[in-house]
Amino acid sequence: MTESGSTEDRSASELIDERIAELGDWRGQTLGRMRELIRQADPDVVEEWKWAKKTNPGTPVWSHDGIICTGESYTSAVKLTFMKGASLNDPAKLFNSSLDGNARRAIDIHEGEEVDADAFRALIHAAVDLNTGGKAGSGRAR
Repeated sequence: MTESGSTEDRSASELIDERIAELGDWRGQTLGRMRELIRQADPDVVEEWKWAKKTNPGTPVWSHDGIICTGESYTSAVKLTFMKGASLNDPAKLFNSSLDGNARRAIDIHEGEEVDADAFRALIHAAVDLNTGGKAGSGRAR
């Protein structure tokens, strides 16, 4: 991250804000938009910052009774990896990466691409319901 202090000095939300600002291009805009959709889909989502080490500043993670997804940025894509994606129904076919794994599935978003917001929020709902055994879905508006 930047010189504003070690990651231990700041909340995960602050670190994610900083990461989005650092990117400063379409990747930051895309990560920010997807973060907002995650928050809309699950107001109880917990933002975390994981796997920081010397060679990697860390990764944004969204959780609710377990990891929902991570948000990574690469030169040509923003990648949202769902830890239990292979167990999720994806009728809109948002998953377009890591399709061969037994557990994970990912959505790679390239410059100029838009992800269907309603389908993405539905995928977040499904991931939360899977993590909570369906308990999180009771009483929530869809």
